[in-house]
Amino acid sequence: MTTKDRERIEREHPGREPSETPSIGPGRVIKAFGYSLHGLASAWRTEGAFRQEVLAAIVLIPLACFAPVTTVERVLLIGSVLLVMVVELLNSSIEATVDRISTERHPLAKKAKDTGSAAVLVAVTLAIFVWVATLGPWALYLLNL
Repeated sequence: MTTKDRERIEREHPGREPSETPSIGPGRVIKAFGYSLHGLASAWRTEGAFRQEVLAAIVLIPLACFAPVTTVERVLLIGSVLLVMVVELLNSSIEATVDRISTERHPLAKKAKDTGSAAVLVAVTLAIFVWVATLGPWALYLLNL
């Protein structure tokens, strides 16, 4: 192992001995799963928009499972809902990182936060489009329109 490699490992993993290689076993997967659950719980506690999206998913995903659509359409319906949640989590991460760096107003901080918010808007718009395009004809048939 070169000196450059040791320095990189120390920078990326403070406190780990440079001779230690990162684990790739089941313990690492279990730890990563725990970190993910912690992240979801934290988002639920601190992000109102994420809570709204989870509640919408609780309604929409079962609806997608029982709707008279093809398997591909069902995957698109569920995937569009989950995509909104993924983008919201990423947006929350961006906002937390910007706030961690500085709470001062700065044009780049505003740009980062606004762009993350725009990504959520695009994902929500896509989900609405998928749901209307997929279930709209069925809904109109039920309403006899």
